[in-house]
Amino acid sequence: MHSVRNFFCGDSPDLAKRGARVIMACRDVAKAETAKKEIIEDSGNQNIIVHKLDLSDTRSIKEFAELINNEERQVNILINNAGVMMCPYSKTADGFEMQFGVNHLGHFLLTYLLIDLIKRSTPARIVNVASTAHRWGSIRLDDINSERRYDPVKAYGQSKLANILCTRSLAKRLQGTGVTVYSLHPGVVRSDLWRHLSTPIQVAVKVFRPFTKTSVQGAQTSIYCAVAPELEKESGGYYSDCKPARCTRAASDDEMAQKLWELSCQMLGITWD
Repeated sequence: MHSVRNFFCGDSPDLAKRGARVIMACRDVAKAETAKKEIIEDSGNQNIIVHKLDLSDTRSIKEFAELINNEERQVNILINNAGVMMCPYSKTADGFEMQFGVNHLGHFLLTYLLIDLIKRSTPARIVNVASTAHRWGSIRLDDINSERRYDPVKAYGQSKLANILCTRSLAKRLQGTGVTVYSLHPGVVRSDLWRHLSTPIQVAVKVFRPFTKTSVQGAQTSIYCAVAPELEKESGGYYSDCKPARCTRAASDDEMAQKLWELSCQMLGITWD
């Protein structure tokens, strides 16, 4: 693929070693600065930038996007990989159910605000980290914020299903622009995402630890979607273990994808045809 100047992602170590200029968009800046130092030491790449971004607050997203649009000449690849998983019921600063708000709407708005810059940076790619957990949920258009009934597992599944559906929709909208889009399952990764799970489930996770992935292993499919030359002409697909993967029928429902797209725009107060 083309040489990469700008990456937004959490898969920074590998990308830094490839010589990319990496912009780490993080909620916890102190932790990000620590990670930045480790990445620089490991890769020898000094071109690592940290900026504040809280995907649970549209004000933070808009401030971050404005900064990037003003300071950066191009964004070659955007990796949307932040998220929360199976947390107790709570809402974002804008009143969205936390998992749907962060995992889907936060990334949706960020991509919308950066899309013109990304188009000017072609060839470019957008990578959305979804999950096989999309099988656990459905898009509940009549209760998208789970206000009538909340199941943390199903709400997480809904947010990951939304990632895949909107990847399909975005790919169609970007046909002919030189920007391609991908969604993926990173694998079961040993990370802090599991902190909200009940004790029995956490015990089960530890039992199956040999079959889970490290953060480095979990980043490989994201990196594959970001840089693999064979994907230059592909867009809108779903991947796992660095190859095309099957998703559910619900994740291939273009009618629902369009309804979700329209609802997402309505919730965020934006127009994105």
